[in-house]
Amino acid sequence: MLEKLSSNQRLLLAVALSFAFFIGYTTLFPPKASKSVDVNNTVKTTPSVATEVAQKSSVSPVETNQSDISTVKTVSSDTLTTINSKEFTLKIDTLGRIASFVLKNAKHDSKDGKLADLIPLEGAKPLQIRFADSSLDEIAQKTPYESNHDDVVLGENGKAEVVFTQSLPNLTISKKVTFFADGHYEAVVNLSDEKKYFLYLGQHPNINDKMMTVIGGMVYAGDNLTTIFKDGDVEGRTPFIDVHLVSAFDQYYATILYGFDKSIQVVVERDVNSNPVSYLEGTKDFSFKGYIGPKEYKTLQTIDPVLVNAIEFGWFTFIAAPIFKVLMWLHSIFGNWGWSIIALTALIRMVLYPLTQKGMVSMQKIKEIAPRIKEVQEKYKGDPQRMNAAVMEMYKKHGANPLGGCLPLLLQIPVFFAIYRVLLNAVELQGAPWILWVTDLSRMDPYYILPILMGATMYYQQKITPSNFTDPLQEKIFKFLPIIFTFFFFTFPAGLVLYWFINNIFSIAQQYLVNKQFEAARMARHEAHLAEKHHEKD
Repeated sequence: MLEKLSSNQRLLLAVALSFAFFIGYTTLFPPKASKSVDVNNTVKTTPSVATEVAQKSSVSPVETNQSDISTVKTVSSDTLTTINSKEFTLKIDTLGRIASFVLKNAKHDSKDGKLADLIPLEGAKPLQIRFADSSLDEIAQKTPYESNHDDVVLGENGKAEVVFTQSLPNLTISKKVTFFADGHYEAVVNLSDEKKYFLYLGQHPNINDKMMTVIGGMVYAGDNLTTIFKDGDVEGRTPFIDVHLVSAFDQYYATILYGFDKSIQVVVERDVNSNPVSYLEGTKDFSFKGYIGPKEYKTLQTIDPVLVNAIEFGWFTFIAAPIFKVLMWLHSIFGNWGWSIIALTALIRMVLYPLTQKGMVSMQKIKEIAPRIKEVQEKYKGDPQRMNAAVMEMYKKHGANPLGGCLPLLLQIPVFFAIYRVLLNAVELQGAPWILWVTDLSRMDPYYILPILMGATMYYQQKITPSNFTDPLQEKIFKFLPIIFTFFFFTFPAGLVLYWFINNIFSIAQQYLVNKQFEAARMARHEAHLAEKHHEKD
């Protein structure tokens, strides 16, 4: 069957099948909003009365048995300190945890218009400390912290140091945290005596409950090794050392800890929902850094280059990362993400031009000799071995390769999925307009204009592409592909649909030129043949 399909048809078929598994499932059955659980939190703060929501199972790192399930009781507590900047409002509660991190820019608002709070109500919180000694931990979870500042306002490039102190019997805990206006912080935890404790990363942001990409946790350690822990798919307890950063992330945002000593052990466990829970085993004097906010490349690069490794593009990161850098470079030229996507599409088409051209030319040659191939097949239909030999000889004689489109296809699929992940994960596209009705490239086209145009161009591309179908069913399936793709793309971000639409236009233009080239060659041969006949008569 494959030798009878053009390179574009093979691409459509392969991508369609891949969509069914790679994209279709996440579109029809998006990950459920995770119900995270905290780390066995039994806190009752003063002066308010905490509301405890106990989770199933009851083992956490606080207890010293061998269970690998991290569980928590979620509690409410008062706000101790509020940090305000142009971009966010951060709140520290009376347990010394980052309890809220609200982004002020409207482009980050949820689809229902609510402000984006990157700290879930349930679950472990950044800067949260738990002690291995259960009796000490019980006291600690009932003793509120004190702060040397109630409210802090950060200038555009400002910073502020706040000290949080907890006084326990025979032990004092001090958290000295310097907050920066770009969303990162530097912290030093000091204990007046040696005690084993764990410092938690916190749960991943959960702004949108219908995300089309992986959400969960990440550990970037050792020699550039990235380990991903997907929500609902975490097993056991996994320790790491030589860690560069640990992240809890969703499609656009992340909570990150980094900048700690390489000897510090980082542990990722599963909660009762098999979601990742990450924590660091702290020391008496423990220094580290953190970041909460959008995974914007330039911001992360400016804070610390290691943080850009928190931007992860899946299996094809090795292709997607450089493509994303090219996209940012183009944006620095055009100043508009929509036109930058179009320019990126043009560059990729130019790079792949020799391969796509080879595939198109090969299929045109096969189309030309198709009648002769059919004659050979009819002639030797009773002898399959001889028929195959004759067909291959025919291909060889006319320089046609029935598998000539395979290499272009194999190279285009990884590139497509790399671009898919780039345009799907790029928080830079949030709130980014293109033209007219497209006011946010990170969200679906509200009027479905781009998906319809994409489907129409795909249909026209099919019409001008050579096909050698012998099975009517195969032909019908391919005729329905543009309709199937159109429905798939209705819910996709406008930026991704724009890429595919422009890519179709380039494919149509290239196929048109190839068709004209072969038509001109056929006309030239026909005229030469007529001239030869005329010469023979003379």
